[in-house]
Amino acid sequence: MDRSELVELLSPDGLRLLDSLPPYDPTADVVRMVSDLRKAGHAPGLVTAVLNQSRLRARAVPKFGEFAGRMLFTEAGLEQATRLRVAALHAGRFVGASLTRVVDLGCGIGGDAMAMSAMDLAVTAVDTDEVTATVASFNLAPFGNAEVAQGDAETFDLSGFDAAWLDPARRTAGHNNTSRLTRPGDYSPNLDFVFGLSERMPIGVKLGPGHDRGLIPVGAEAQWVSVDGKLVEMGLWFGALARDGIRRSALLLDLAGTHELSAAADSADVEVGLLGDYLYEPDGAVIRARLIGDLARSLSALMLSEGIAYLTSADLRPTPFATAFRVLEVLPFDEKKLRLALQERRIGTLEIKKRGVDIDPATLRTRLRLKGPESSTLVLTRAAGQRVALLVERVRTLA
Repeated sequence: MDRSELVELLSPDGLRLLDSLPPYDPTADVVRMVSDLRKAGHAPGLVTAVLNQSRLRARAVPKFGEFAGRMLFTEAGLEQATRLRVAALHAGRFVGASLTRVVDLGCGIGGDAMAMSAMDLAVTAVDTDEVTATVASFNLAPFGNAEVAQGDAETFDLSGFDAAWLDPARRTAGHNNTSRLTRPGDYSPNLDFVFGLSERMPIGVKLGPGHDRGLIPVGAEAQWVSVDGKLVEMGLWFGALARDGIRRSALLLDLAGTHELSAAADSADVEVGLLGDYLYEPDGAVIRARLIGDLARSLSALMLSEGIAYLTSADLRPTPFATAFRVLEVLPFDEKKLRLALQERRIGTLEIKKRGVDIDPATLRTRLRLKGPESSTLVLTRAAGQRVALLVERVRTLA
């Protein structure tokens, strides 16, 4: 969305038209919809703007729920925006540390600032981009304790603030068709500035879950967050926002609630053992936090192979931190024999999971020529260093 499109959208006619549209339907005839709106007398630029926003609002529902229908978005802003449920946990850190005046440096469309404002924190949201700052102003308008400023995060006057929240831009500049930045030195604001700021005040920082662990500053609490099994971020917390005695944690959010595994440091792996009746696949947050060893000890489980994130045990123990599978059979790893074995079992639908082996599941699935009414899960990995193919079934009773 460029400046002219935003101006069209923010006009009284633009907002009325946007709110009058039916729920977005990806199967609808867009050409006809555009034609109908044009015939009704709406300008071409306005029609484009409202239809783009309608589409973005629909895409935003998984992150913002019912609030998405009252917000504005840019493509890039929505891509990096924090899920509202996670943003509420961010805000809770500041509340718990009795920090009441927060500056959100690089606020994007204002998702985190919304959560902070909802928890009665006084928030100043800052973004260097005019369009993005304007969108954030719209989204934060219902909150009397929030204000938005267009400015540079690295030069913004921080006097009068207790703490800062930073979500460095990890995509190229722009509002549409941006690409992910791979070098932390290219983030905006720069990570040298971000980590330097931690020496001046308590700060929280949102980074990608795959961020280089070697670049995590000593003394920071690093928390990897997973939502419904999807790894979404790594948060770094400094000063009063970091918890005593915790430097690594895995936070899982699912329908059952919130679950956390934490430790003072990376946990040591347990020893490798023989394949048992059950296989555990740790959640991505647990893997990234390097707390597999602690999880294994809580399950009385062993590593299936050194350096591979699968655990095994003779007994089943409930845990929210891993998906459990019952091992049904050990099949030949040879592709031809594997194809025959699956055909004998009439397996036509196959989920393929793999760790520690160089195989493309999609390509292999095609070559296996699956046919039949049965469905199953195949795990391709290593056990005690040797390649194995495990036919398993997901245990759905764990919570």
